[in-house]
Amino acid sequence: MDVTTKHATSSPPNKVDDKPVESPPQGRSRGVFGRTARLVLSSLGPTLVLIGFAAVFYYGHHHDWRIPKFAALTGPVETSVDDWCEEHAVPESICVECDPTLMPKGPDYGWCADHGVHNCTLDHPDVSQLKEPPSQKELVADLQRAVRAFEIAPRKENNSSCGIYKTRIQFASIEAVQQAGVDVELVERQSIVESIFGNGEIVYDPTRLASLASRVPGSVWSVSKNIGDPVSEGEVLAVIDAVEVGDLKTMLLRSLAEEKLQRQNVARLSQAGKSGAIAGSRILDAEAALAKAHADVLSAEQSLINLGLPVDVDRLRELSEKQVLNELRMLGIPESLRNQINLETATTNLLPILSPMNGIVVQRSVTPGEVVNPSRILFQVADTQQMWLQLSVPLENMDQLEVGQQIRFTPDGSRRVVEGKLDWVSTSVDKETRMVGVRAILANTDGKLRNETFGMGEIILREESDAIVIPTGSSHWEGCCQVVFVRDKNYFDSPDSYKVFHVRSVRLGAINGDVTEVLSGVLPGEVIATAGSDVLKAQLLKNNLGAGCDCVAE
Repeated sequence: MDVTTKHATSSPPNKVDDKPVESPPQGRSRGVFGRTARLVLSSLGPTLVLIGFAAVFYYGHHHDWRIPKFAALTGPVETSVDDWCEEHAVPESICVECDPTLMPKGPDYGWCADHGVHNCTLDHPDVSQLKEPPSQKELVADLQRAVRAFEIAPRKENNSSCGIYKTRIQFASIEAVQQAGVDVELVERQSIVESIFGNGEIVYDPTRLASLASRVPGSVWSVSKNIGDPVSEGEVLAVIDAVEVGDLKTMLLRSLAEEKLQRQNVARLSQAGKSGAIAGSRILDAEAALAKAHADVLSAEQSLINLGLPVDVDRLRELSEKQVLNELRMLGIPESLRNQINLETATTNLLPILSPMNGIVVQRSVTPGEVVNPSRILFQVADTQQMWLQLSVPLENMDQLEVGQQIRFTPDGSRRVVEGKLDWVSTSVDKETRMVGVRAILANTDGKLRNETFGMGEIILREESDAIVIPTGSSHWEGCCQVVFVRDKNYFDSPDSYKVFHVRSVRLGAINGDVTEVLSGVLPGEVIATAGSDVLKAQLLKNNLGAGCDCVAE
């Protein structure tokens, strides 16, 4: 084909407003589409992941985030009804709190002002979870015991406006109770003692403790007793050689001689005066001299008595001067010592130190030959048949103390218990410790108590032989009431019986180790939760969360 034909058969060029229009290049168009395709393909993976998360979230939200069973994934299943009470943690169909008609509540007697509990079992035993109510005799005894306990000491009080006692804690089954770790025990009777404790010390009875010294200065002539020796009243402990004693004996000897002379002179002058041979004035002078001599005898006698040397002046007047001298030399010396003394060479200065009571020598600080004076204690003699117990008790217990209460004391390092009676309460309080001192008298007939023995004293306020007790720690303070969890009496009647614990407010008394006295709120024979009862407390607080109980603020 020639050139003319080629141009004749080709289409004329496109024109717009007589100007040719350029078409887009094919390479550029392919680049835009390629980039778009690559962008779509690269974002497809994250988009699918986000869609998957959204599907999982939607499914979990509408199915309570539970994984379906395999059978539900592989085939059609029947739709089940949700039969679970989230509030009380039991199946809805058996929840006695949501449907009280399943297990109607018993009578509600409300607050007992006398005993400080709700639905008081002492006044209304029919509210107890017992198959058979207690006897009237037992109820009367428990009422009297509660009165005694409330009179002795204040008790922690419950709040009268609290309604927590109306609550019941339910479990789905016996296995659920066991899995929760809840254990139970019977409410029992046991002897209980309520006491005030205080640190104390055993000391000698000061009224039976004698500190002995020489009444005049001198030197120790002999010592007869040592520490630990028993002595009797009037027994010689030691003998003192005191010059003053010898001077008083000599004064008495001279006074007796002068008195004898003046008596003879008065008798002679009186005989002569009857005949008028002498003047009456001479008789008066003689009688005055006799009176003076008699006064000197009395003065010397009293001085010796003041030193513990009793002297029989009337008897001495009948003796010769030699006999009087020998009698005065051994004055106050017992026969057991006189046999050891040579009367020809013995001094008249001897002064015996005598025991004023029956007892034991608990202190001796003297040896023969020592110089002593009245300010120095030579011996201490104690009657240890009776001792004192001194206790310090808190000031807040003052109103509970009464003279005559029994006291038990356990010395440190000993298992022996010593008993006595409270006989004195101090009228002042220690300004440093703020404690009150009390005293008891302790019998020590066997002599085993020791002076300055420390230990723990127990003042018995109340002792009950048949108190109602529960294990210590099985009651709980839930905010305004002390409560226990009492198992329903029909718990084991059948497999379908409701596994229910009733909330019961209680008033507690004395705590004796692993048991605690209950003054009101439960009766013997009822079954309460012990170990694991904090699980029930947690459920109780959960059930009453937001219930609007304002008793704590009361």
